[in-house]
Amino acid sequence: MKFNSDEIASVIQQEIEQYESQVDVREVGTVLEVGDGIARVYGLSGVMAGEMVEFPGGTIGLAFNLEENSVGVIVLGNYLTINEGDEAKALGKVLSVPVGDAVIGRVLDPLGNPLDGKGPLHTTETRPVEFMAPGVAGRQPVHEPMQTGIMAVDAMTPIGRGQRELIIGDRKTGKTAIAIDAILNQKDSGVKCFYVAIGQKDSSVVGIIETLEHYGAMDYTTVIISGASAPAPLQYIAPYSGTAMAEHFMFNGQHALIVYDDLSKQAVAYRQLSLLMRRPPGREAYPGDVFYCHSRLLERSSKLSDELGGGSLTALPIIETLEGEVSAYIPTNVISITDGQIYLQPDLFFSGVRPAMNVGISVSRVGGAAQTKSMKKVAGPLRLALAQFRELEAFAQLGTDLDAATQQQLDRGYRMVELLKQPQYQPLSVTDQVLLVYAGTTGALDSVPVKDVGRWKTEFMQFMKVQQQSLWNALDTEGKLTDDLEEKMKAALSEFTKAFNVESAE
Repeated sequence: MKFNSDEIASVIQQEIEQYESQVDVREVGTVLEVGDGIARVYGLSGVMAGEMVEFPGGTIGLAFNLEENSVGVIVLGNYLTINEGDEAKALGKVLSVPVGDAVIGRVLDPLGNPLDGKGPLHTTETRPVEFMAPGVAGRQPVHEPMQTGIMAVDAMTPIGRGQRELIIGDRKTGKTAIAIDAILNQKDSGVKCFYVAIGQKDSSVVGIIETLEHYGAMDYTTVIISGASAPAPLQYIAPYSGTAMAEHFMFNGQHALIVYDDLSKQAVAYRQLSLLMRRPPGREAYPGDVFYCHSRLLERSSKLSDELGGGSLTALPIIETLEGEVSAYIPTNVISITDGQIYLQPDLFFSGVRPAMNVGISVSRVGGAAQTKSMKKVAGPLRLALAQFRELEAFAQLGTDLDAATQQQLDRGYRMVELLKQPQYQPLSVTDQVLLVYAGTTGALDSVPVKDVGRWKTEFMQFMKVQQQSLWNALDTEGKLTDDLEEKMKAALSEFTKAFNVESAE
């Protein structure tokens, strides 16, 4: 076989022209020790806090502790694949997650890897997991309602777009149920929802995903899972990852809702990492900066100014208390960061009052600004009346004789409690809520037996939508309660209550 010298020469010439000398310059270190989700690395003298570090096999870590002689790295993945003496290289960039429309409807881990078996995410956009919250000048006051569809919440502790409303209570008191109902109620509202499960049982999260799919909510929801079996570093970064994905929509002039379920477990994961890194423990063995851990997360939820597009990110953080201890370290921290809280009480929950909201402790620091005009008008007396009823109820249990006015207040209170009970996964429209609250506060239910209030409520809503459809539509489109509409409502209520009482008597 003969070689043509010209051909060989041209190939060599081409190779010389295309030759580029690439020098691989990178900062590398050596793993000194590894275990419990952290690695101690020697030699990364120029690494920055929060910078990504890569170990053999592609495992990623984050520089967490910068010490004099070594760097403490939290391992985001399986630390068992890393051995002492392995090379660790600094990547010169911070951790980012995929964002955009591609993440909607997906189930992801905190690094943005799909867990739902629907294939990879088709997006080129990413956002850093840690990001500075908008400044004071970049925000505007909360003024648009974020309807949860739960009458007790929307009437007494209203949530606005851009608000941070804490859901707090003991385990098994319906905290997640309120958050899921709020997500279900965002259907057709254009709000993108994000549910971040931190340290939850995988079986519980699967149940929640099935519920969201059943009610068609997965079409606009992203679920980020860092379950009970996930390593502590992933549980720690999960809320930040979810926020980064939600922020993308906020900064593009859209509206998003994020649920952190729950931040107590994230604080425990952060405490674990900090203690393993030998950071000094503080109260309840939490590190001194656990407040900053939550504040820099929750401050990212806001209502942006019109110059920045007017988008919003609403946060519903969940905190679990032990034996109703609201004054514990993490609960007090998060209460002081958020714009109000919904406190759920075990006694109410087990007595059948669901949502089990304690009206006295629950508060919204945004208040009427986050309500429609009609709801603001009818819900004014409700909160005070219920708080007084709870006090009177405790007093009445002593068995003392009550005067007629007090007895009437008690009777109305019992009916209001029944009226505010609401089954799970059945959010109500604002118009329905306004009608029901108006009926309760004006005394239209006073003649209805307490045991029949549930039936009255169902039949009344049906009556309004079928026989009084024009009035219902007028209320829905107006958004405020004019004198004319109020007169028509009174007449409709009177007509229905008479028919209902006759029916009950028969």
